[in-house]
Amino acid sequence: MIEVLSKILVEKTTQSRLPEVDFDNIVFGKVFSDHMFVADYKNGEWSNLKIQPYAPISLSPACAALHYGQAIFEGMKAYKNEKGEIFLFRPTDNAKRINVSARRMCMPEIPEEIFMSALKQLVKMDSEWIPSGEGSSLYIRPFMFASEQLLGVRPADEYKFIIFTAPVNSYYSTPVNVKVEMEYSRATEGGAGFAKVAGNYGAALYPAKMGQDQGYQQLVWTDSVSHEYIEESGTMNVMFQIGNKLITPNLDFKTTLAGITRDSVLTIAREMGVEVEERRVSVKEIIAAAKSGELKDVFGTGTAATIAQIVSITLKDERFELPPIEQRDLSNKISNKLLNIKKGREEDKYGWVLKL
Repeated sequence: MIEVLSKILVEKTTQSRLPEVDFDNIVFGKVFSDHMFVADYKNGEWSNLKIQPYAPISLSPACAALHYGQAIFEGMKAYKNEKGEIFLFRPTDNAKRINVSARRMCMPEIPEEIFMSALKQLVKMDSEWIPSGEGSSLYIRPFMFASEQLLGVRPADEYKFIIFTAPVNSYYSTPVNVKVEMEYSRATEGGAGFAKVAGNYGAALYPAKMGQDQGYQQLVWTDSVSHEYIEESGTMNVMFQIGNKLITPNLDFKTTLAGITRDSVLTIAREMGVEVEERRVSVKEIIAAAKSGELKDVFGTGTAATIAQIVSITLKDERFELPPIEQRDLSNKISNKLLNIKKGREEDKYGWVLKL
């Protein structure tokens, strides 16, 4: 059946795959919902706006994104509480941030009206795919790539924008061990580290795999010039509690993603009366704090994991164990508060949650 809603053509699947899903045993990012939104950019405008059954897409071998890397994406989540109510967390921030990435990559911006209208209709249509478990959610992946058939190094003239969704459980089943990366770099000043560009993640795979082969779930990325300053941890922003202060790398050098979860955590911490410092964070400072016992907590923040507890940090051949998770008052409180806001169980005085 096909119908037109707010200029978006809607084609519903004739056979849902929902009965096939074991929601208790979902592998993160491997199970996908029934529908997806697709739009095309051509001749200077977005057109062919459509929600359709989730399916493979056809691409030319000369698709520009495959050769020259014009590809960006976002990550966000929808939640369902015990009453069956559905909430999106800070979706307009994702709509704004994807356009930051688009500008950096010479790609057309997505009008917020299209982004939000498509998002809301898609999530409502596949609302039965949203798990209601405590650590579960519907992961939402908006992305854009250059779809023009092009063998020439220039910005493409044609693009495709897609949103699809996936029911997920917790990203990390256990706290993570990390290694400080002192050779490879995730981003450089003047590069695209502040944007969610596909190539940023591809370039990080090799050093990340070497770390995993050594028993580390993630790396702590350092600056590309001196490797003296911490930037991110894996695909997450990273935070350190030293004494009573919460410290995190600042965004001034545009090598670090302006995480939406990062901003949420810092906002809540400040409201709790915690002293927050956004500044350059040196490796030496963190190791000294670990040796002295002043390093009370270390955790990553991001859409997939929300808060990922880090239990050890290794620098070269020296491993530093961190306080037990149950003793981490600050990150546990913030994590619980964020979850309660996302599921509508606690007042959202920040205007972060959109109820569908």
